[in-house]
Amino acid sequence: MEKTEYQQRFEELFCTYIKREGAQQLLEWLKKTDFFTAPASTKYHCACEQGLVMHSLSVFDTMVGSYFEEGDSMESFAICGLLHDVCKAQFYKVSSRNVKNPETGRWEPQPYYAIDDQFPYGHGEKSVFLIERFLRLKPSEAVAIRWHMGGFDEAARGGSYAISHAYERYPLAVKLHLADLQSTYLKEKGTSVVR
Repeated sequence: MEKTEYQQRFEELFCTYIKREGAQQLLEWLKKTDFFTAPASTKYHCACEQGLVMHSLSVFDTMVGSYFEEGDSMESFAICGLLHDVCKAQFYKVSSRNVKNPETGRWEPQPYYAIDDQFPYGHGEKSVFLIERFLRLKPSEAVAIRWHMGGFDEAARGGSYAISHAYERYPLAVKLHLADLQSTYLKEKGTSVVR
């Protein structure tokens, strides 16, 4: 896809499926951030310009293609798939570090993505907070976005049992987590500039 096509496709999907009050204000806010140019990670997946929007589209496509069932809400899938990592807007900065050039033996500055978290509120919970500044989430959507990191979430690694209760109660949370894993580890291999 061309660079402008990622944002265009995101906006088309967003406007087609997300009709809730406040949706347009949320989209306008996203356009004022670096959401459409930011990476999705520092090095693991989609660590490249526009990586965040690439990853968001991938998770949405995976959710719909692999986990959408009769009775599911396409609006909920769009909200969760497209917006689960909104917390990564305004989160990374381009920095530089010296790397030894194997051909010349000289140390040369190389750009890389560094974390510059201006609002350290957690990961999933930060996305929920930012989204709800504009539109109300259903409980299933809020829980899905909150726990989309699964066992990688700091609270789960610390021993919290809330994640297992969330997954038992809300199938949408399981579907988002699985789509995020599948996109990150299977579909997005080789998408990082640096590894």
